[in-house]
Amino acid sequence: MSGSGPLVGIRVIELGGVGPIPFACQLLADLGADIIRLDRPPGYDGGAPIEARFNLTNRSRRSAAVDLKNPGAAAAVLDLVRAADVLVEGFRPGVAERLGLGPEECMAANPRLVYGRMTGWGQDGPLAQAPGHDINYIAVTGALHAIGTAQRPVPPLNLAGDLGGGSLYLAFGVVAALLERHTSGRGQVVDAAMVDGAASLLTMFFGFHAAGYWEDARASNRLDSGAPFYDVYETSDGRWLAVGSNETRFWRNTLRLLGVDEEGMTDQHDKSTWPAMKERVAAAVATKTRDEWCALADGEEVCLAPVLSLSEAPRHPHLRERQTFVDVDGVVQPAPAPRFSRTPGAISRPPAEPGEHTDEVLADWGFSADRIAELRSTGVLR
Repeated sequence: MSGSGPLVGIRVIELGGVGPIPFACQLLADLGADIIRLDRPPGYDGGAPIEARFNLTNRSRRSAAVDLKNPGAAAAVLDLVRAADVLVEGFRPGVAERLGLGPEECMAANPRLVYGRMTGWGQDGPLAQAPGHDINYIAVTGALHAIGTAQRPVPPLNLAGDLGGGSLYLAFGVVAALLERHTSGRGQVVDAAMVDGAASLLTMFFGFHAAGYWEDARASNRLDSGAPFYDVYETSDGRWLAVGSNETRFWRNTLRLLGVDEEGMTDQHDKSTWPAMKERVAAAVATKTRDEWCALADGEEVCLAPVLSLSEAPRHPHLRERQTFVDVDGVVQPAPAPRFSRTPGAISRPPAEPGEHTDEVLADWGFSADRIAELRSTGVLR
C-alpha cells in the first residue's frame, strides 16, 4: 500500500480495539505506516455506536475481519507477523497469550518484531486484571484530583489517560523501539500503561509540589484556574474568554486592554491578591461580547483567546489558514500532526467498515487466494 510520510515502508498489525489503540495507530498510519487492522466480528461490545465513517481514529488504514478466538486464527496472524515490523494489542494482561499471540509466540516468528502493549493498569501489579477506563487511571495518578473547580474534580474528557497518557506513549515507544532496532537488529516489547503515561505527564507538577510551589488543592495555583492571569472568564454574551498572561508584561497589557486599574497590583504572583483581582477581571470581561474582546486584542501583546466549541474551531482564521482541520468525504476532522518538511503525512483513506478490505489487504501481505478462501471457509475470516 503506497502512502506518504516518514513511516512509509513500516508494516503494522493492529489487533483491533477501542480507546488508545486506534488513536495510536491513526498517528502511525497518518505518517505513512501500512497498517492492517484486524477487527473483531460484529457484535463486540465496545466503541461508539456510530457509522464507520465517523470513527475517525480508524482512518488511513485497511481492515480485515478476523475471529481471533477461532482455533485457526493464531497461525494466520503469525503468518502476518512474519512480514510485519510492529504488532500492537490492547487486551488485558494474559489475553494475547491465551490467543497464542503473546510476545513469545510473535517474536519467535519474527525476532525483529516490535510488540506494543497498551493497558490501563499495566502488565503487572495488584490492579493489572481489574477493569477500568481513563477516569479510573487518571484518578490514582493525581491527575484527576488536580483538574477541576475548588469544589470537585472534573474529568478532562479522555485526553489525559487514553490519549495523552496512552496512545501518545505507545506510539512514541513503538517508534523508539524501531529506531533502536537499527542498532541491535532485534525487536522488543513496549509496555505502555495509561497509569504510567498519565503520571509521566505530571512530571513538572510533581517537581513544583516537591518544591513547595504547588498547593495540593485545585484552583489555588497559577495553572489550575487559581490565578487571575490564567483562567476563563464569561463574556456579556454568555461565551468565554481564555486568559493566559503568565508573564508580567503580558499581564499588564491585558489589564490595560480590559480597562482594569493596575493600582495596588504589586507582584502578580502574590496569591493574597488573586481573589480580588479575579473579581475585577471578571467584571471587566463581562462588559463586552467574546468577539468584541477578540477584536480589541488582535495585534496586541496579550495572551487572550476565544473559547471555541467543536463546531466553531475549524472556522477560526488561524486554524483555517494552517489547514489544521480538513474535510474528508464530508467529515471535518483534524489533519495529521506533526508536520514534516520533506515527508508530510496524509490521510490516505477514510475510516473503513470492519472487514472492508479483508481479501485485498491479506493478498498484499502475501496470502494466496487459496489460503484466503481456506481461512474464510473455516471461520477465521468473517
